[in-house]
Amino acid sequence: MTPRPSLVVVPGLRAGGVVAVAALLALVVASFVSLHVTMAPLFAPGAAALALDFAQGFAPPDVGPVFLRQLGVATLETVAMSGVGTLIAAVVGLALALPASAHGGPVATIARSVVRVLLAMLRAVPELVWAALFVIVAGLGPFAGTLALALHTTGVLGRLFAETIENQPRGPADALRGNGVGRFAMFAYATLPQALPQFLSYALYRWENNIRAAAILGVVGAGGLGQMLVFHLSLFRMPRVATIVVAIVVLVAIVDGGSASLRRCATR
Repeated sequence: MTPRPSLVVVPGLRAGGVVAVAALLALVVASFVSLHVTMAPLFAPGAAALALDFAQGFAPPDVGPVFLRQLGVATLETVAMSGVGTLIAAVVGLALALPASAHGGPVATIARSVVRVLLAMLRAVPELVWAALFVIVAGLGPFAGTLALALHTTGVLGRLFAETIENQPRGPADALRGNGVGRFAMFAYATLPQALPQFLSYALYRWENNIRAAAILGVVGAGGLGQMLVFHLSLFRMPRVATIVVAIVVLVAIVDGGSASLRRCATR
C-alpha cells in the first residue's frame, strides 16, 4: 500500500500570513482611531425624529409634466455621456493596448513601458477631477463630462485590453508568423478573434460604471442627472431631488441588467 504524502507546512508562509493579518488589523484600528469614529450621535435623543422629518421632505416626488420632460433630457444626456465616453475609451484603449502588450527588442520594451505609464496616469486621476479640469477648458455641460469619462476609462480599458492580449494562446499567431504574415494581420486574424469576447465584456462593464460616474459628474457642472441633482439640492427642492434619485436608481438598474445580458451573450 502506497503511503499518502504528508502535508508540508512552510513556517515562513505561516508566519508571513500572521504578520499580514496583524498588519491589516492594526491598520483598521488605526483608521477608526484617526477618524474619531463614534456611534453615539446616531443614538442621541431626537436623532431618529430629525432623520424622519428630513426624509418626509422628499415625499411625494415631483411628477409634474414639465419637470419630467427636463428629467428625460437629463437622463438621455447621462446615457449619451457614458456611451460616447466608453466608446472613445474602447477605441483609444485598444490602440494603446497593442504597444502596451508588445514584446521584442529594446524599442518595443521602451514603448511598452511608456504606454503603460501613460495608462496608469490616465486611470489614476478620478473622473470627477478630469471633469473639473474640462469644465474650466470646455465650459459647463455634457461635453466636459464625456471627455472626463473617456480619459479615465481609456486608462482602465487600455490596461485590461493589454493584459487580455498577453494572456491569449500564442499558437495561432505563431502559425501565421511561420507563414510570413505581418504583425497587423497576425493580430487581426489570430489574437483579435480570441480576445474579442473579453474585450466586449470589459467595455460593457465599464459602461455600467460610467453610468454611475456620469450621474455624479454634475457636481462640477458636467451635465446630465448629476447637474440637475446638485441644482435642486442646493435650492432644497426635496420632492424634485427624490424624483431625480429614483431616476438614477432605475437607470442604473436597467443598464446593469441589459449590460449583464449582453456580456453573457458575448462570452458564450
